[in-house]
Amino acid sequence: MHSLRRKDKEITEEVELKAILKEAKHVTLAMSLGDEPYLATLSHGYNEEQNCIYFHSAPDGKKVEILKANPRIWGQALIDDGYQQGNCDHLYRTTQFSGRVIFVDDQREKENALRLMIRHLDDHPEKIIESQITPHSTRRILVGRIDIDYMSGKKADKVIVQL
Repeated sequence: MHSLRRKDKEITEEVELKAILKEAKHVTLAMSLGDEPYLATLSHGYNEEQNCIYFHSAPDGKKVEILKANPRIWGQALIDDGYQQGNCDHLYRTTQFSGRVIFVDDQREKENALRLMIRHLDDHPEKIIESQITPHSTRRILVGRIDIDYMSGKKADKVIVQL
């Protein structure tokens, strides 16, 4: 892996990298089939204990076809703290990660993954969990797990350029 040119922007603490994965509402995955790249932005849930990301999908489609043929991905979670008006600067925090996608067959893991995602995204998750996570509904969707094998990060957390 290449090292960052701007060491002052590098995130080196694993706890900070994981915090971004927990806070971000979406991750963007880069994948490829042959020499054709493809990007997909997904809602997700991050399991810190297992250092993995869960996402859900329809059981077929371009993303699934690519990931079944080549499960290696590169991903990014972004916390966009915004363009700083009047300063010509932009604040952000990112975690980049690589890993391998595995599609989950185990019903219990699938249900736990969906609970994790709902709790991550919804302000009132328990009602949704109770009404929507059923054996019938979970059999119809695909749950992917990204087993992370590498993380790096970058941030701009203070205005540097001032006019």
